[in-house]
Amino acid sequence: MHKSVLLQETIEGLRLTKGDVVIDATTGAGGHTKAILEVVGSSGKVLAIDRDVEALSIASNVTRGENVTFAHANFTQIEKVAKEKGFTCVSATLADLGVSSMQLTRPHRGFSLKSRGVLDMRMDKSQELSALTVVNEYSEDELARIFRNYGEEKRARACAKAIALFRKHESFKTTDQLAEVVRGVIPASYRGGKKIDPATKVFQAIRIEVNDELTSLESTLPQMVRLLAPGGRMAIISFHSLEDRIVKQFFSRAARDCLCPPEFPKCQCNHKKSLKIITRKPIRPTEDEIAKNPRARSAKLRIAEKIN
Repeated sequence: MHKSVLLQETIEGLRLTKGDVVIDATTGAGGHTKAILEVVGSSGKVLAIDRDVEALSIASNVTRGENVTFAHANFTQIEKVAKEKGFTCVSATLADLGVSSMQLTRPHRGFSLKSRGVLDMRMDKSQELSALTVVNEYSEDELARIFRNYGEEKRARACAKAIALFRKHESFKTTDQLAEVVRGVIPASYRGGKKIDPATKVFQAIRIEVNDELTSLESTLPQMVRLLAPGGRMAIISFHSLEDRIVKQFFSRAARDCLCPPEFPKCQCNHKKSLKIITRKPIRPTEDEIAKNPRARSAKLRIAEKIN
């Protein structure tokens, strides 16, 4: 059963009221969407977007009603979809960047390193690039770059070399094959005393590459701002430092009037701030939530408000 992370904190942070119009850019299994609908009531409406058809199917069963509209799309298309569906100048926007329990626990989706499944990792099954292609066809240098930049894996080169050596004899087909190869080159001393699986960072890196997650986030954030009415709020829940850094830096830039280098005597960029940062430090899950849902342990919630 999927448990939405930081659910209450998100709803409270968005300051939702009856009749509000909201866009959930990553509805997933529908947890946040359902909670939003309960607050905005029958006089409000919600646009629920997701690139995962299976997730949308689950969400539509969880959150039925005439005031919720579902759309199968990547959230990079949020502005286009919102205009097509009549959702402009909205009260709030939300994006939960985590992988859902539904995706992790279904072996055929290929996200989990704890079960035997086909190497896939596509959020949108209709796209061509999958983990199978990345692992079997990317060069050793490309793999090392991905593991280092997207997984922040200290043994990136060693992992890439081990993968390249394995596939000289046979192609990777399943998640457990990949996990076993990676585990073999990451000694306990590199785990820093943490109990996470040593293959976690490599799997994260491949997933980010397959779904183009970081570039997609960068292009989506300004669209979420443009869709907000003045005083509307946006909430982003991230699950690793790369995502959180992008959100933090975007909020910081959007909350400043000038982005020129300090040595410039006069502003030349004409940039005007569009956001007020509500969460100077990210909101983290409570110990109680982490105990009930260990996957929440790395979550960070940041909220900003549109000012013009």
